Amino acid sequence: MASASTLTTMTMMSTREHPKAGRFEDQRWFAAALLFPTALLLAVFIAYPFFEGIWLSLTDARVGVPGHFVGLKNFEKVWNDSIFRTAVWNTCWYTFVTTVFKLVLGMWLAQLLNRHFKGKAWVRAFILLPFIIPTVLSTFAWKWMFDPTFSVFNWMLWHFGMIKTRINWLGEPNLAFASVIAVNIWRGVPFYAISLLAGLQTISPELQEAAAIDGANAWQRFLHITWPLLLPVTMVVTLFSVIQTFADFQLVYVLTGGGPANATHLFATYAYQIGVGTGLLSEGAAISLAIFPVLFVVVLLQLLYIRRVETR
Repeated sequence: MASASTLTTMTMMSTREHPKAGRFEDQRWFAAALLFPTALLLAVFIAYPFFEGIWLSLTDARVGVPGHFVGLKNFEKVWNDSIFRTAVWNTCWYTFVTTVFKLVLGMWLAQLLNRHFKGKAWVRAFILLPFIIPTVLSTFAWKWMFDPTFSVFNWMLWHFGMIKTRINWLGEPNLAFASVIAVNIWRGVPFYAISLLAGLQTISPELQEAAAIDGANAWQRFLHITWPLLLPVTMVVTLFSVIQTFADFQLVYVLTGGGPANATHLFATYAYQIGVGTGLLSEGAAISLAIFPVLFVVVLLQLLYIRRVETR
């Protein structure tokens, strides 16, 4: 008894002499210490630029001029800008069309890659190339292919007798916008395909075999088995794709720069042109922040739908 009492007394004295030892042994302090670097990075690179952008949008700041508080005048000026309204329409339409095509083509590729065939691993690696290659490099290659003089598309169409004159793919508004959409689809399909393939491999083949024995054809098996089980993965992939596409900048800026005649401007490219190109930092910040409410609503609706699907 005496020895146990002595040991307890020594432990209490040791804890009093080293109070910090107990804190580091506490899981809450340990978790806080591990999360601190991440929280610091988020605060420096996300929170600070976000709130700085809000402040800039409420001032008349320009390059080299701090500016003064002007309230919502920048937002009013931006809303009355016809080019901004074009950018809003372009961004929404661009996101919708590319998301639909990437989902359909990605699902089709995932179904093909889910089959057993020789060289399947090499094909899967090859499919990822458009997504792995840096956006600027791949977009420069596409810009060369769309060049009216050296375009490989023009050469093919002329060779097969489908055109008589060269097509200026990036010089005509509708063609330029269609070209931008095509390049985005080419780049985004691998992300959908690989992500959906991972989801397909979690579905038990026995379900497909049982449905086939019961007389269900391929479309019925996909509609009633594959699609419901793949829906949660599909919604998450679509959510990430919508966020990335809505804020797309590099592809459009390198391919068209927002032209011709501002016909292919998106939120990000127009904000860059105004904020950096002309030096009107406050207006550029206002254009950038105009993305936030729309994107917030889209993401919120998708998250609610994902939660609804998962709780069924």
